[in-house]
Amino acid sequence: MNRLRITPSVIPNLFTSLNMFCGFFSIINASQGNYVYACWLIFIAALFDALDGAMARLTNSSSELGVELDSLSDIVSFGAAPSFLLYSTYYYQLNTIGIILTSLPLIAGGFRLARFNVQLVGFEKSFFTGLPIPSAAITIVSFILAFHSDGYSDLHSQIIIPMTLILSFLMVSRVKYDSIPKFSLRSIKEKPFTYIFILAGLIVVVFYRIEGVFYIFVFMVVFGIFQHIFLYLKHRKKSISRD
Repeated sequence: MNRLRITPSVIPNLFTSLNMFCGFFSIINASQGNYVYACWLIFIAALFDALDGAMARLTNSSSELGVELDSLSDIVSFGAAPSFLLYSTYYYQLNTIGIILTSLPLIAGGFRLARFNVQLVGFEKSFFTGLPIPSAAITIVSFILAFHSDGYSDLHSQIIIPMTLILSFLMVSRVKYDSIPKFSLRSIKEKPFTYIFILAGLIVVVFYRIEGVFYIFVFMVVFGIFQHIFLYLKHRKKSISRD
């Protein structure tokens, strides 16, 4: 009698599928005007995105299929869904220009994921080249949750276009962003400032809630830019001194 066998890869792929479903469901809710629910579904998708990687490591079932499926899920949940939310809450009033600008996070995210897949060596990474698409998505949806209420204020309306352009550019840039290290005493000793930042971030979220999430991701985005400039100048200074 044949028995149904569940391979280890089924578990992480299930979480990846749930990630994709949340992105799809977010688009449906955004189209119906349920913006708050649509935003939280992207947060849930990010949770499933983190869990599929953790499950893959736990079950030792990382595979090229899993990498490709993860990218396809990410383009739905962190590319199409946030872009549609931006269009539905603001860019719809700019007509054709709005459609073009709204598509940038989706298109840039697609290029970002494609580049990641073709350059991936092994399944562990200490840093990302370009802003990870989930980080860009969380920045966008935390902004919408924090500042959208029957529209945006004049101040926040002025932020949306620059935010869209900067996040889109950073996803396809060469700016490096550190990955979140695995929690262990060794990683705490090696990267103490990373854990201090995580702890400080949790405190900010406790006091400022969803606005705090937005501020944390803005800080992370800006810190990556300054770190890139610092390392570039440091490398250039060494090159000049050698010459």
